[in-house]
Parts: sequence; structure tokens; C-alpha cells
Amino acid sequence: MKQGNKRIWTYVIFVAIALGIGILSAVLNAGKQQTPNLIQPPLSPPSWLFPIVWAILFFLMGVSAARVYLSEDPQRRDALFVWATQLVVNFLWTVFYFQFQALLLSFFWLLPPLMGMIVRFRRVDRIAGNLNIPYLLWLCFAGYLNLATFLINR
Repeated sequence: MKQGNKRIWTYVIFVAIALGIGILSAVLNAGKQQTPNLIQPPLSPPSWLFPIVWAILFFLMGVSAARVYLSEDPQRRDALFVWATQLVVNFLWTVFYFQFQALLLSFFWLLPPLMGMIVRFRRVDRIAGNLNIPYLLWLCFAGYLNLATFLINR
């Protein structure tokens, strides 16, 4: 396989993994992603916005992971392990929040693994780390929604 084709397939595979986790999460939580029994906080966006934003974020996660994978940095393996862990944590957040409505647990669950991923990615490839800044910003906003939902509904 030519080097250029290998690079393209690396990006395709990592983006597919990230998007696949997002799609699996959405499918397994279908119907539960609306929480009609919970009062929503101010600034809650319309429900149609969430899949669009998450698709973009998972795409960026895949691209950033491919960049790390393709680097020659010896820390890339550790960085990719944290990336995979962060995807699992992200997936489990939807279960905790939507299936069990464990709102407070969900609030504290997401940010630490993401911060670890961004730090490790930036050590390996600065662009890869920066590609996850929109994810961090979205999770800060989601954290507000999560905590406000908890406080309003307790």
C-alpha cells in the first residue's frame, strides 16, 4: 500500500471508530435522549442541534487521534490509550445520564479524561490537541446544562 493511501485509511479508520461510538451511543439510548420529566435549564439548545454538534466533535476526535497515531512520538501509544478511554467514558456518560438519570455523577464524569487526552495529544502533536478544544468547550457548556438540570430537578 502506498504511503499516501495508508495515511488516508488511518484517518478513515480513526474517524469511523469515533463516529461509531457516537452512533452506538445514540442507538442504545434512542428514545431516552429526551428527558421530558426533567425541567431544562435556561440556554438549553433545541434537541436537533445535539447530533450535529456531536458528529462534528467525534469527527475532530478521529482526525486528532489519526494525527497522533501517524506521529513518530514515543508517547503516542499512551495518548491513544487515553483517547480510547475517553471514548468509553463519553459513551458511559450517556448511559449514566439518560438511562439512569444519575445527573450529579454524570456532571463529574466527563471532563477529567478529556483534559488528560488533550494534554497528552498536545505533547505528541499540537494540532491534534487543539482539534479537541471545541470538544472541551462543548463539554463545559454540557456541564452547565447537566449541573443546572440536576439543581433544578432535585
